[in-house]
Amino acid sequence: MKELLAETALRAARYADEIGNRRVTPRAEDIARLEELGGPLPRKGLDPAQLLSLLDEIGSPATVATTAGRYFGFVIGGTLPAALAANWLAGAWDQNACLYVMSPVAAKIEEIVLAWMIDAFGLPSTCGAGFVTGTTMANFTALAAARAALLQRKGWDVEENGLFGAPPLSVIVGDEVHVSLLKALALLGLGRSRVTRVPTDNQGRMRSDALPSIDDSTLVCVQAGNVNSGAFDPASEICVRAHDAGAWVHVDGAFGLWAAVSPLYSYLLHGAQSADSWAIDCHKWLNVPYDSGIAVVREEEHLRKAMTLSAAYLQTSGWREPGHYAPEASRRARGIDMWAAMRALGRDGLRDLVERNCRQAKMFADGLEGAGFRVLNDVVLNQVLVSFGSDQQTLRVIAEVQNEGTCWCGGTQWHGEAAMRISLSNWATTEEDVQRSLAAIIKSASSVRGD
Repeated sequence: MKELLAETALRAARYADEIGNRRVTPRAEDIARLEELGGPLPRKGLDPAQLLSLLDEIGSPATVATTAGRYFGFVIGGTLPAALAANWLAGAWDQNACLYVMSPVAAKIEEIVLAWMIDAFGLPSTCGAGFVTGTTMANFTALAAARAALLQRKGWDVEENGLFGAPPLSVIVGDEVHVSLLKALALLGLGRSRVTRVPTDNQGRMRSDALPSIDDSTLVCVQAGNVNSGAFDPASEICVRAHDAGAWVHVDGAFGLWAAVSPLYSYLLHGAQSADSWAIDCHKWLNVPYDSGIAVVREEEHLRKAMTLSAAYLQTSGWREPGHYAPEASRRARGIDMWAAMRALGRDGLRDLVERNCRQAKMFADGLEGAGFRVLNDVVLNQVLVSFGSDQQTLRVIAEVQNEGTCWCGGTQWHGEAAMRISLSNWATTEEDVQRSLAAIIKSASSVRGD
C-alpha cells in the first residue's frame, strides 16, 4: 500500500506539473486509445502497480485540462493544492459522513465549514446545511425543505403523506432560470412546466415589477449569477414582496453567492441574505475537487424535517448528525475538502480569488472589443458573452478555438443570438493565460472571417 500510494503521488504530481503546457482538449488518437482500458473482464486480476501505470499512461492524456488555467467552459473551477491534498488524505481515511459515530472528524468539520460560510456570506446564525454533490442537489435539498415548510403551514405533512391530495403550491422563476433548478423541481414533484416564468431584462435579471400574485403557498426562486451573463436578480425587492405575502424565497447562488466575499462585488447580492434558502457550489469558485456543493436553509428545523432519517440500528449522539441534513446517507466526507480550501485561502485569499477572476473577465471583454468583436453582456462578474458576426461565424469560431486547443470556450444562445461564452472561476488562471487565450481566439476569429 505504501509503495503504491507513493507511486500514485509521483504520477499525480507529474500530471499537475505538466497540465499547463499541454493542449486543453485531448488529441483524437489519445481518446481512441481509451478502448485499451476495456474488453472482456479478465479472469485474473491485474497487479495494482501495473493497473496504475495503465490508467495513467492511457487515461491521463485523454483528460480535459480543466485544472489548468485556460479552460473557460461552463463554470468549472480548478483544484487548489491544499484541497487536493486534503481530498487524498480523506480518501485514505475513507470516512462515511452519515453519522457522528461513524466519523467524528467529518461531522465536526461540517460544523466548522458551515460557520465559516455563514460568516463569509453574511447569512443568519440559525442556518442549517446539507453537504451535497453540487448545485443540482443543493437546489433539490433546499427546495425539499421549502416544500415541507410551505405545506406544513397548510397542515400537510409531505414527508409522511406524500403529494397525493396535498394542497397546491405555486412556483415562480425567472425566464432565465437555470436547468438544474428545473430538474430539482421535477424530482420534487413540483413540475418543470407548472412554474410561472417572470420576464427578464436584457441582462437576464428577473423583473420585479412583473411578478405575479404571491401568497403563502408560493415558492419564489431567485438567481444570483446568471449562467450566461453573470447578472443577479433583484433579490431585495423580490424578498420584501414575497415575505410580505408569507412566501418562501430560494436563491440559486451556485457561483454568484461567492461575490459576497468581495467588497467590490457584494453589492450584487443586496437583499439575497434575507432569503429562506440558498444553493451553493464549491467545485466552482471555491476550487475544491469534484463533487462538492452545499444547501443552506435559514431555519435548520425545516431542512432537518425534510431530510432526517431514523432506524433502530442508527446510533445517534448529542452532536449534529450530518445524515439528517442531506439526501444521501452513505457519502464521502466532502466537507474536508471545503475546510482545506477555506483554511488555506483565508478571508483575504477568497476575496483575491474572486476579484482576480473578475478582473480577468474584463480583460477578455476589453481585448475582444478592442479587436472589433461585440461583447453582448454587461461584464458585472466573471462571465463574458461575445459574438463574432453572424451566428454561423460565431459557431465556426467556437469550433475552431476548441479544436485548436490553446483554450476552451463554450457556446450558448443569448436573446436569440449565438454567442461564445467565457467563464472564469479557476485559481490557476493567470494574466498570461488570458493574453495567450485572447490571441488564440482572435486568430481563429480572423481566420473564420477572412480578415
